[in-house]
Amino acid sequence: MNQDDYRAQDATGLAALIATRQVSAAEVLEAALARAEAVNPTLNAIILSLEVEARAHVAGGTPDGPLGGVPWLIKDIGAQLAGTPTTAGSRLLKDAVAPADSAIVTAYRKAGLVIFGKTNTPEFGLEPVTEPELFGPTLNPWSLDHTPGGSSGGAAAAVAAGIVPAAHASDGGGSIRTPASCCGLFGLKPSRGRVSFAPADEGWGGFSIQHAVTRTVRDSAALLDAVCAPVDGDPYWLAPPATPFAGEVGRDPGRLRVGFIKGGVAGETIDPECAAAVADVAKLCAGLGHEVEEVRLEVDFPAMREAAGAVIAASITATLDAETARRGRPVEDGEVDRVTRAMYARGQRVSGAVYVQAMQTAHAAGRAMARTLGRFDVLLCSTLGSPPILKGSLRGEPLDLPGYADRLFAFMTNTQLANVTGQPAMSVPLAWSRAGLPIGIQFMGRPGDEATLLRLAGQLEATRPWADRRAPFKG
Repeated sequence: MNQDDYRAQDATGLAALIATRQVSAAEVLEAALARAEAVNPTLNAIILSLEVEARAHVAGGTPDGPLGGVPWLIKDIGAQLAGTPTTAGSRLLKDAVAPADSAIVTAYRKAGLVIFGKTNTPEFGLEPVTEPELFGPTLNPWSLDHTPGGSSGGAAAAVAAGIVPAAHASDGGGSIRTPASCCGLFGLKPSRGRVSFAPADEGWGGFSIQHAVTRTVRDSAALLDAVCAPVDGDPYWLAPPATPFAGEVGRDPGRLRVGFIKGGVAGETIDPECAAAVADVAKLCAGLGHEVEEVRLEVDFPAMREAAGAVIAASITATLDAETARRGRPVEDGEVDRVTRAMYARGQRVSGAVYVQAMQTAHAAGRAMARTLGRFDVLLCSTLGSPPILKGSLRGEPLDLPGYADRLFAFMTNTQLANVTGQPAMSVPLAWSRAGLPIGIQFMGRPGDEATLLRLAGQLEATRPWADRRAPFKG
């Protein structure tokens, strides 16, 4: 299978070619490996190769499953792959070999996906850029000077560069939608409880959720169908839909009530090109027959962000303390980077009462959003506060922690809300900057209602196709 033919297909298309024996799973895997060899030395998207295991997987023929034989990459955090380390981008966990597959990996294997590597992530998934000290930065195929986003930056760079048509990702504050926006991809963050974290517990107080970044809407839907069954004991769970998500793509979404937000969800000013893109997509939605109305959200955003920060910091502290207890010695200087160290120090100050209060604040935000979504089917805004930022600019050179929070929320202005409330949200690649950088447009839906988002996404994809628009980096 040549590279042009390989890169022309999405995951669903590759699976169909393999199933009808127009190409073998082994040939498709070799095409993915060849593309990785050509571009990964520059992009640094894949940080662990599993090509030996992958070749063995397809040596006996096509794996069973609806996506049988499709090459696949796992993000190096959240999903455990038996016999391989899950470093979470940290020197602290570089030797943390998983004893067994997690539930989502089991589901991927059942779907027939062929795992051939793991992708880069910032340390513990803490940042909306992918620049861990352990593995170094991942670069954006649209511009090597800019970030591919994070924390699923390795996954998004791999998809944007044509190594794979889709890849595993996760999202605790925007980590699917941010890299999707930066890399011109479709990124759906499912509802809380839609995808199991088993055997692990909840991620960041229930803020985090796993899924994928994809080129096409139908791939995202098919992949969600493959992994959306709950596991007994899950602290949050949703039953699989009566109608498969893949069946929603292409269905008429009907006349939706769309509330749009011109700037930041908390009223902040965003980059003019992002604001213009939102206005353009609002007009596009109106032209498709939807009712579009500007809305202002009634959420206490300063309190919400403080609460989310407390929950995340406490979670990081618990992770580091567990590793301290496991090995019998404290975390040493140099084992985690300074952003993680700062979060650890903050987490040590989060008492049990403060944690409970933080969760109450999060739930209050969810109830406020539920009231707003009583009037609207979906909410429309920019995914990010700007197009992709320059590599290294979030932390500053040298490291500038005092100014870090302001730069952080100027960039990830609009993503954290849906994590705190548990809503599904998607970044749709509907705009590009004058410099040719992708700009994602975010839609948020009601909890449990991925179906409406997928119907709308399918309509937008048909109206303004994006999958054939390729990043300029050739390798």
